[in-house]
Amino acid sequence: MMTPSTEHYLVLSGILFSIGLLGVLLRRNILIMLLCSELMLNATILALITASAVHGETDGQITSFFVMAIAAVEMTIGLAIAVLLFKEKNTVDTKEMRSLQG
Repeated sequence: MMTPSTEHYLVLSGILFSIGLLGVLLRRNILIMLLCSELMLNATILALITASAVHGETDGQITSFFVMAIAAVEMTIGLAIAVLLFKEKNTVDTKEMRSLQG
């Protein structure tokens, strides 16, 4: 049985980040955009932990905890914005966000 190497993890991280980036750029639903940004942050965490394991240091693992905390805050704020947008316009389409400017 073949064990995954460092390159496998980094390629997976790059693929996940690319999928997340395409989702943020191409989709207009704010919930899908939040999920895609979460996918990009998870790809970053995977790359940090892989680099940490390669170099034998814990810096990448410690930094990944901070990235997870930022991801939790980002998701909370994003969901709050989505709820407010839905209450105001009955949609979660980002095209409607332009009309919220005061």
